[in-house]
Amino acid sequence: MKTFKQALVVLALGLSAFFLMGATPTVTGEAAHELVKQGALLLDVRTPQEFQGGHLDGAVNVPVQELEAKLATLPAKMDQPIVVYCRSGHRSANAAELLKKAGYTKVQDLGAMSNWK
Repeated sequence: MKTFKQALVVLALGLSAFFLMGATPTVTGEAAHELVKQGALLLDVRTPQEFQGGHLDGAVNVPVQELEAKLATLPAKMDQPIVVYCRSGHRSANAAELLKKAGYTKVQDLGAMSNWK
């Protein structure tokens, strides 16, 4: 019985770590504001419905699940700064990773939209 409980604890810790991976923003709200003022693309990777319900001024909406297919149409050069955000930070972390793998060199993850402040 003790081994089963230990296995459950290890599984729970592993799942927690999995869901928290990459969910740490790489840029503060203040720094993100400055990047956008200097010409960074502000990229909202939430659903169109979430975007229509409210978004940051100047943001472009490309849902994370469509991002890979729409890379060629992003209004950003490969070396242009991009600030990515979503509702909680998980989708933006995934999007930031995808953008970096695609060759974008200046990707910053704001995480949750509320970090913009």
